Amino acid sequence: MMAAASIAGGGFADELVKEVSWQGNSIRLYAEPLSYEVLKDGVVVVPRTEIDLCVDGAALAKGAKVAGVETMAPLACVESSIRTTPVYKKRSISDARNEALVKFGDFGVRLVARPDGVAYRMELARSGAIMHEQADITVPKTARCWFNRTGRGSLGCEETMPEFADGAALKTDGGKAFYLPFVYSVGGKTVAVTDSGVKDYPVWNFGDVEETEEGMKLKALFAKYPKKTFRAGGSEKDAKLGKGGRWVRVAETEEFLVKADSPRALPWRTFILADSPSGLCGADIVYALAEPADASADFSWVKPGKVAWDWWNAFDNIGDPQGCTTATYRRFIDFAAANGVEYVIFDEGWSARLDIWKYSPAVDVPALIDYAEKKGVGIILWMAWAQVYGDEAHVAAHFAKLGAKGFKVDFMDRADAEVAAFLEKFAAECAKNRMLVDYHGTYRPTGLHRKYPNVVNYEGIHGLEQMKWGSIDKDMPMNDVAAFFLRMTAGPMDYTPGAMDNYPVGRYRGDGTNPGSVGTRAHQMALMALYEAPLQMLCDSPTKYEKNMECFSFMAKTPVVWDATVGLGGCPESYAAVARRAKDGSWYAAAITNRDARDIEIATDFLAESADGGTDGWKAEIFRDADASADEPAKYVHETRSVKAGEKLTFHAAPGGGFIVRFAK
Repeated sequence: MMAAASIAGGGFADELVKEVSWQGNSIRLYAEPLSYEVLKDGVVVVPRTEIDLCVDGAALAKGAKVAGVETMAPLACVESSIRTTPVYKKRSISDARNEALVKFGDFGVRLVARPDGVAYRMELARSGAIMHEQADITVPKTARCWFNRTGRGSLGCEETMPEFADGAALKTDGGKAFYLPFVYSVGGKTVAVTDSGVKDYPVWNFGDVEETEEGMKLKALFAKYPKKTFRAGGSEKDAKLGKGGRWVRVAETEEFLVKADSPRALPWRTFILADSPSGLCGADIVYALAEPADASADFSWVKPGKVAWDWWNAFDNIGDPQGCTTATYRRFIDFAAANGVEYVIFDEGWSARLDIWKYSPAVDVPALIDYAEKKGVGIILWMAWAQVYGDEAHVAAHFAKLGAKGFKVDFMDRADAEVAAFLEKFAAECAKNRMLVDYHGTYRPTGLHRKYPNVVNYEGIHGLEQMKWGSIDKDMPMNDVAAFFLRMTAGPMDYTPGAMDNYPVGRYRGDGTNPGSVGTRAHQMALMALYEAPLQMLCDSPTKYEKNMECFSFMAKTPVVWDATVGLGGCPESYAAVARRAKDGSWYAAAITNRDARDIEIATDFLAESADGGTDGWKAEIFRDADASADEPAKYVHETRSVKAGEKLTFHAAPGGGFIVRFAK
């Protein structure tokens, strides 16, 4: 063993077992007690924190001795480490890493360091009931923190507004839990804490906060395995029959998180590391550490794209249920076909109430699917989790045979191992039947979309649907900026942008039939490239889009998968900016601001990364805020100009404003 060159306070012995590093990113594992720390370019960003695994009532790390250290040959940044990505924010990723496994007899700790971060995971070498995983983190008191919290009774429902606080101010709120990603900046470095490779296991949360000599310790909080469940949200009759409903609620839990019938690996505890918050959007570690797709699997049929959506705009602003008819859906299908929109979603209302085996009398689903097929438009069907849980194979096969192209599954709203198992099982059944899946009403991505690229989106976000609930501002511009650095760090998100009714900050007046957005039109358009969403819903109605075709046509043509992603600046408390390269070689740059007006400057160095070397001749098509956008946010400027690679561009963003630019040769 090596002597540590590290902090030894707080009662820790100074016994370094193993350090794994890559390009300044380091994770160290210590013994006596078992603990880890994370460094970025020599800066301690996660002070030493104790970890453990409780199995069958015994804490395995207590008194455990190192049985051996297995160091894997480095997987260098060579051609053999490059993996193509069928549906992602980049054309390919690198699996480059340094890796080691420290063995302790009944368990081991695997360490990984990559160019974009570090991670560790516990590996159980025997069977047993996993009672708890002590997967705490210590946040330096000097850190600036950005995070989301939910009720402890609502783990897995990740749709709250972001919060900001200094590390020293973090404290326990007995009714709330931190969900991931948890992001902070310290010593000029940025850290995003999240999980990857969740399989038959609860997702990672933090509950209590304890002040220690090293910093503020956030204690891991995991949902226990369900012992008894019940259906909720449907009719009383259906509940008694054990079917129907929206949710499968937990009535009673076991004492364990999950039972391991054989040796198994737990999820990765992942730390994305960057020099600034804008560097987080280019990280691949969550995707890279997740289980890859089977080498023999064919996912070439997966078709990402845009979706004309019915629910947000109340069925073309007619209202529910009177607008949920065959005629309205033909209208949506015709609109999608005429404008190159790949899909139409049938949200709640196409079936009898919460019964997917009975069609609504007002909606001829088989005829509409056939009509859409002839027009080159795919139909995606919404359903609540309770309607498919336990019947996954039957549901996938039946609706694939009917001709539907995928599902939007809603209302999981849980964080336990049973939900994780369902997400994977249904993804597999849908893959067999060549069906897409949009997991709405669930927690953030943890890498499942690498194994199953047909999983094209996840919710886990305080999205634009929140503007349906009444005339409340909600400070959505702040939410939108922060989400880029927090939620999107984990993967794609079903935010559902594209509102055409745009309201000044502080003066929102939308409602359930005619909802809108807070902030400018250019802000809404920017989200099409700013946010990662391989299945991107266009939230507004055909009627409103037809009155705004200049904007809509640009949004409809904005890609949903990319060949490259580059952060351009900002932080969760100010603005967000990104550049993405499309598969045709064009580039998009987009930025949004919070409720504060500001000038945003971007450097176009990314244009030089083009395959031909980025010659000078770029045409920039721009949608930006107008001078009057602060008070009349639907106003914008649409212009073109010539740009040279490396040239700096400055745009003035109104409160809640933004811009989007397409660069083409």
